Amino acid sequence: MSSSNSDDEKATIPSPSEDEFLVKWDDNDHLNPQNLPVVRKWLITVAVCVGALAVTCGSSIYSAIYDQIIAEFHSSQEVVTLGLSLFVIGLAGGPMFVSPLSEFYGRRFIYIISMILYFIWNIPCATAQNMQTLLIGRFFDGLCGSAFMSVAAGTVTDLFAPQDIQAPMILFTITPFLGPVLGPLLGGFINSYVSWRWTFYVMLIWTGILSGVLIFVPETYAPVLLSQKAAAMRKSTGNESYYSASEKTRASRPLSVALKESLYRPFQLLFLEPMCTLLCIYSALLLGILYLFFGAFPLVFTTNHGFNLWQNGLTFLGLVVGQFLAAALNPFFRKNYLRLVAEQRAKEKEGEQQRPAPEFRLPPAIVGGILVPLSLFWFGWTTYSSVHWIVPIIGSVFFGTGMFLAFQGIWTFLVDAYPSYAASALAANVCARCVCAAAFPLFGDQMYTNLGYQWASSLLAFLALAMMPFPYLFYRYGKAIRARSKFAFSS
Repeated sequence: MSSSNSDDEKATIPSPSEDEFLVKWDDNDHLNPQNLPVVRKWLITVAVCVGALAVTCGSSIYSAIYDQIIAEFHSSQEVVTLGLSLFVIGLAGGPMFVSPLSEFYGRRFIYIISMILYFIWNIPCATAQNMQTLLIGRFFDGLCGSAFMSVAAGTVTDLFAPQDIQAPMILFTITPFLGPVLGPLLGGFINSYVSWRWTFYVMLIWTGILSGVLIFVPETYAPVLLSQKAAAMRKSTGNESYYSASEKTRASRPLSVALKESLYRPFQLLFLEPMCTLLCIYSALLLGILYLFFGAFPLVFTTNHGFNLWQNGLTFLGLVVGQFLAAALNPFFRKNYLRLVAEQRAKEKEGEQQRPAPEFRLPPAIVGGILVPLSLFWFGWTTYSSVHWIVPIIGSVFFGTGMFLAFQGIWTFLVDAYPSYAASALAANVCARCVCAAAFPLFGDQMYTNLGYQWASSLLAFLALAMMPFPYLFYRYGKAIRARSKFAFSS
């Protein structure tokens, strides 16, 4: 997720003589994306979310081809696993470049170029004759597909007014987590019956169709649309005085400056802001565990229960069910948020109107923080061959629910707590998450083999348990911490 506005962008207040030439939205302006028909807004949202699903599914579907790749290229398990890690590293680096580019050139241009390049880099993966080609293709695949991880949330906020955004935002939020767990499921069926190359052929078909669909997705970023409207008015009237606010902003803040800020500010927040640092570490741990499961699940269920490849893919359905359960809980947490806001409003003095406290966004993360270690202990201590295979899968349902709730609370908190730096806060979160998601699979199999399934899962549970108090501590004391921050919003 990324903010639709750039960091540090200040509203430009023109003088009265300039104001008459400032181009804004008219009432019921047909160019305003929020005035599009509801069905069309949903079709655009679905197209963008399916793009995000294709990218995240592409990251993990690779885990189903390990055995065939090891046999064909005579590579070690660690080298083959690098194909998963390099893809995720590419996902980490892309948003820092893509987000500022989208502010200058719009979202549509970024989507089309990104998906076409994602399609192209799947070709060397599908036709690779050696491990080096496959690894290089995987890295650039992740890098090119990362636009859908950083820009897509902005499209949803472009299209829907705040009071209507809940349902489409749930759809967007679930796709980055649904994709990774669908990958092994889909890959398990493909690689049980055909060559590993068909994994990438399927991705080529999927992304080829999407590339065509995205051509018909209109631009939705308001500053770019207003700039186009201003240019049309200058051309039709012959008056060069018409301008949009974003044109003045871009004139004083060129792309090179935006790229520079996009590269260094996320690391400022990641290393200098305690709340951002700890919540990003927590997010990174959760996603690292998820990606570690891509090796651990097949190891556990093949050894203990004799599962084949497609059956191992089906074991990830527990995580899928858990995420849908978490999405179903969203209305409850929304009501709780509105209740907390109403209580804050009731305590305000007459004539005073404060922004809702960002800490009100954290209750889902508090609940998720309890479910995650519980689920890991459950999964770990039911990984015996004498215990029915459904029992650890039920435990994974709670991990899926807890992970989704934790991310939901952390993301929305970061956006509210750092409103002027929301894009950078989320970029810091993406970077930290992807680094752990890339690293954990490289040692996951060895850890489960050497420590045993029970204690390896317990080690992960203890790490999650150590991080569990932080959402609650920030809920209680976040206001005081924000007051001492030079980046966070302070009431």
